[in-house]
Amino acid sequence: MSNVSSTATPPELPLSRLRAAFRSLKYRNFQLFFSGQLISLIGTWMQMVAQSWLVYRLTGSAALLGAMGFASQFPVAILAPLGGMMADRHSRHRVVIATQTAAMIQAAILAALTLSGRIQVWHLFVLAVLLGVVNAFDIPARQSFLVEMVEKDDLMNAIALNSSMFNGARVLGPAIAGIVVATIGEGWCFFANAASFIAVIAGLLLMRIKPRPLAGTEQSPLEHLREGFRWVQDTRPIRSVLLLLGLVSLVGMPYAVLMPIFAGNILHGGARGLGILMGSTGVGALLGALTMAARRNLRGLGRWITAAAAGFGASLILFSLSRIFWLSVVLLLPLGFAMMVQMASSNTLIQAIVPDRLRGRVMAVYSMMFLGVAPLGALSAGFLARAFGAPAALILGGVCCLAGTAVLGKRFAHLHLEMREVMAAQRLAAETLGNRVIG
Repeated sequence: MSNVSSTATPPELPLSRLRAAFRSLKYRNFQLFFSGQLISLIGTWMQMVAQSWLVYRLTGSAALLGAMGFASQFPVAILAPLGGMMADRHSRHRVVIATQTAAMIQAAILAALTLSGRIQVWHLFVLAVLLGVVNAFDIPARQSFLVEMVEKDDLMNAIALNSSMFNGARVLGPAIAGIVVATIGEGWCFFANAASFIAVIAGLLLMRIKPRPLAGTEQSPLEHLREGFRWVQDTRPIRSVLLLLGLVSLVGMPYAVLMPIFAGNILHGGARGLGILMGSTGVGALLGALTMAARRNLRGLGRWITAAAAGFGASLILFSLSRIFWLSVVLLLPLGFAMMVQMASSNTLIQAIVPDRLRGRVMAVYSMMFLGVAPLGALSAGFLARAFGAPAALILGGVCCLAGTAVLGKRFAHLHLEMREVMAAQRLAAETLGNRVIG
């Protein structure tokens, strides 16, 4: 007779693991968000690839590619705190509907100018800046809105699935854009993006969102902004995570703005090659996001962040040295994987710790470190590529990623314990406040 108790827990079946990885889709609001965003993001990636190719086709300038990246993202660095404040003081649901509508109008204008043959480089820069302004308000609101669509226990899974959706679109969007640009031109990519926003706006309008308490309405806007920055400054685990994310964004993420040079001049793949290269990064990132979705707790995420940042830097260097198209495609897989693991892990840690009343403002700081510093990196990468060549610019970025990880990675040794202390302090504060209210 077996000595094993009949109450022993059976091993988890692959089907159960699969269901666990997609558990956030049981919420109706998240289903609507997920399906609408997937369609919209395919169009967004089509527009991004077509726009960069159009700039390079019209100018042939590496510096202008970098300047375009700067123009599209620097508003996030300046205006994201205002976007975070709006997300905390107003309905995040309504803010996201407004920003998605504005992005649809921007894409429609870009499509009309391009299809009519009147598009000029200055048009592209002005519209890129306008989209950057929209994103400065959209990103903090959309990131902090996730917690209103799922229960907090499933927030980590929702963040990972949101990243999976983003990178699934990153696989399809560039591949479709490469074909469309090569056959009928960039303007139809912009038109497809404008039309794709109908899906996400419809999904948002169909949601049923419970009203939530609005934060900071009794404070002045300036004090409201300061409160978010003070919390980040005083919370060491979050500060460390954001510093490493900002470093990688500054010196490593600008690889994307130089990709048309690699596709066109170095690897000789043309517009189709650009779509394949960007799609390969997306496949790697999708695998990284699905890996994160399968996780069930926060333990070890600090080590994951450090390893991912180092892996990103190493992959960037290897890609820069390759002169074989399909080898370069393969090397972009681990690059995309590492990039996504660092981003999703950082996002998860922040959202797990931050109080909901500060969520929009803290996610604005996250947006600034992830996207806001990238314009400076894109601008410098463009000028470095013009002076020393695109491969040299990316090699320098990869070396800086490795060096920064070696320095900042030491701070992650006791991250899990520090997080537990912060979360315990927050629970104590909440209980104290509740007792005061009851008393």
